[in-house]
Amino acid sequence: MANTRSAKKAIRKMERQTDVNKARRSRTRTSVRKVEEAIASGDKDAAAAALKAAQPELMRSAQKGVMHKNVASRKVSRLSSRIASMSA
Repeated sequence: MANTRSAKKAIRKMERQTDVNKARRSRTRTSVRKVEEAIASGDKDAAAAALKAAQPELMRSAQKGVMHKNVASRKVSRLSSRIASMSA
């Protein structure tokens, strides 16, 4: 347990930031899941629209430090290649 005032404040700050990061991670995962579901349903237009909404979420998560930038780029790349390979 923290003893000093500064350590207690640091714990409070970490707890607030953890909540923000959890919400951001959840929002990102939800947007990726929507793309996955659209790909599974076979609707190329819906999948492309879902990817267009998910890409900023992924990049924002990377920018804010929730995930590594290479992870976000890899996810966008793999999803977009799966959508491109779908029959129109």
